[in-house]
Amino acid sequence: MLLWASLLVLAPVSGQLAAPKPVISLHPPWTVVFRGETVTLTCHVSHLRAGEYITWHLSYLGKDLLQKTPGNTLKVRDSGRFRCQTKDSPPSDSVRLIFSSDWLILQAPHTVFEGDTLVLRCQVKGRQKLITVKYSWNGKVISVSNEGQDLLIPQASLNNSGHYQCIGFLEREHYVYKSSTRIIKIQELFPYPKLRVTPSQPTEGSSVNLSCQTQLPLERSDTLLYFTFFRDRGVMLSDWSRSPELQITTIWREDSGSYWCTAATAIPSIQKHSLPLQVHVQGVPVSGVLLETQPQGGQVLAGEPLVLVCSVAEGTGDIAFSWHREDTGEHLGRKQQRSQRAELEIPAVGGSHMGRYYCTADNGHGLARSGALNVTVTGTPGNRSGLIAAGATGGLLSILLLAVALWMYHQHQRKSGGRFLGNTARSTPTIGPGEAPHSGCPALVELQQLYGNEYLEEENLAYSEIRIIQLRQEEAASTSRTSLENKHTSVVYSAVKTQLPEDSAGEVRSQDEDAIENYENVPFA
Repeated sequence: MLLWASLLVLAPVSGQLAAPKPVISLHPPWTVVFRGETVTLTCHVSHLRAGEYITWHLSYLGKDLLQKTPGNTLKVRDSGRFRCQTKDSPPSDSVRLIFSSDWLILQAPHTVFEGDTLVLRCQVKGRQKLITVKYSWNGKVISVSNEGQDLLIPQASLNNSGHYQCIGFLEREHYVYKSSTRIIKIQELFPYPKLRVTPSQPTEGSSVNLSCQTQLPLERSDTLLYFTFFRDRGVMLSDWSRSPELQITTIWREDSGSYWCTAATAIPSIQKHSLPLQVHVQGVPVSGVLLETQPQGGQVLAGEPLVLVCSVAEGTGDIAFSWHREDTGEHLGRKQQRSQRAELEIPAVGGSHMGRYYCTADNGHGLARSGALNVTVTGTPGNRSGLIAAGATGGLLSILLLAVALWMYHQHQRKSGGRFLGNTARSTPTIGPGEAPHSGCPALVELQQLYGNEYLEEENLAYSEIRIIQLRQEEAASTSRTSLENKHTSVVYSAVKTQLPEDSAGEVRSQDEDAIENYENVPFA
């Protein structure tokens, strides 16, 4: 008989972190044995220091007794509830042992978890042989064996819990023995998981963490669990993984919905789903709407493209951008995209595009508007009959024209093999009656032959054409813009041309037409 001392107080050591709860195992594994037999209890702890004692607690007939052992095993022969603990750990769950004096007992393991194989054994006192054994569950016979074998229930489920009993027939006697009824409860291997979403109310564009939370019992702490996550109607968000966590790096408003997770074992397969959790992704309203232009400042040359850039400082999801004229109320365009910036291009602006512009942005949480920006257009569209130079002086113009003429001569010589006509005479500009030079009247420079070809003689000539228009102040107000298409009081038009003989249709064609077009309408600055 073991010597037990009365248990007075069981209290954890204050200020110390308690070790994990120990677990007790049995050998043999049955919780019901015949009186006089011995059961060995083993206290499984996470760490046992050298020389450390295990404290055992016995609860029997209303008394609490304890005993210390230098190892982690204890042999018992008395009925009762047993627990064990170390100096730093809490006490283990209790194990109930019954040393029976009955003729027939039904033996079952201490703990059976779902997925385990439930083994029931019908034993007669003295180890006599049973010729027939019947097992019943909740009063119904579920198994009959003529060889007295154990009852095996593979992959037990929670539904296998209930009241069990066995009935045995002896081999040489016509006696029937019935065991006491045993209540067997199949324990959960792990509870149904709970899904946790952090943050619980995410905003568009942010990251979200999903956690599938469950707990394995200490007796099955080495069981491998696998996890996966779902949304709405079975949309699988991840493959099976050992990690109970899933991070959604960027979540959007359309990702709102019902989320749940599944935890499962591999073999045997036990799957449990969490309850669905509604996740509502909140959008960030647009704010800080700003309209900018390219080129900057809203100033653009006539004929050049103008880009209106609308941006927002904050705002998530799909944003609808719209561009408007404030002075005319005109709606210029609309774009919807998942971006905080959008552009609208006007390919070639003219005087009609001068005015005040603004843009709006809306992502479904309210419309926001930018301030108005004034757009001004300077200059006039280019004229394809010549190169435009605004406000150039006569000396600078001559130098630039000479450079163009020399380039044209070089190109012409490469194509035709001609030579420079250095003695070609220049014509003198004609001055009208009563007009003096620099009087402000229009001065016209005649077509001047620059280059020729000794082989083609007069069939291929190069000319430069210069028209200098100088308006008096009193004439500027009445002069039509049809000839100049410019607001400046001094405009120079020039062109370098190659004149060819008329063709069969009587038309005049340009031999270097392609090259010339590339240099027409180029402003001299």
